[in-house]
Amino acid sequence: MGPKRKRKTTVNHDTNGVWNKISDEKSKSKKRKREIEKVEVKTGLHVSERYTCWLMKSEPDTRMENGIDVKFGFEDLKACTDQTSYWDGVRNYQARNFMRDQMKVGDKVFFYHSNTKIPGIVGVCSIVKEAYPDHTQFDKKSSYYDAKSDKDNPRWVMVDVKYEYDLKRYVSLKELKELHISHKANGGPLRNIALFTKARLSVQPVTEEEWDFICKLAEKPVDA
Repeated sequence: MGPKRKRKTTVNHDTNGVWNKISDEKSKSKKRKREIEKVEVKTGLHVSERYTCWLMKSEPDTRMENGIDVKFGFEDLKACTDQTSYWDGVRNYQARNFMRDQMKVGDKVFFYHSNTKIPGIVGVCSIVKEAYPDHTQFDKKSSYYDAKSDKDNPRWVMVDVKYEYDLKRYVSLKELKELHISHKANGGPLRNIALFTKARLSVQPVTEEEWDFICKLAEKPVDA
């Protein structure tokens, strides 16, 4: 027999680099978890939950900002190519986080008419494209322009929504508020709905229980 050959061994010369990367990822994960916990305490919303239903607010009436009409109602969505449009102009961090971190293709959305004579839910659309950079943040002519946003690390995102159907009837803010007050007292489905507990958000999560209740409500006459 000939002399024994030494077994070749593979040495990872970048072991420290690998472990540093893992450590960095763990650190980021812990930081993200702390941020989520802070938001949940502050807002009362369960940010770490995976919501699949949403309410998104838009203005159906003409309103000019920097010479541009920011109007976009449910009929405008229906008039778009393939009845689909991007949802731009969200400039609230929590609303952005919901779009960026939670919204998935297939999620259901209540289209809510805001800043109008009778605010309320008019119909249903769905998410057909998940979060991507909102181009209006870089457009100096846009009312949504953000000079501090970096193209390499955009601050704001948008999603694409598609028309699904009109509700059988308009469900007004007034009706929802009356039900919310009643449900707070008796533990009904709308007791914690974000529309009133976190009214400032233009993008809000809706629980399955809230969604089902509102859909059934829209099937009934107003005085039923």
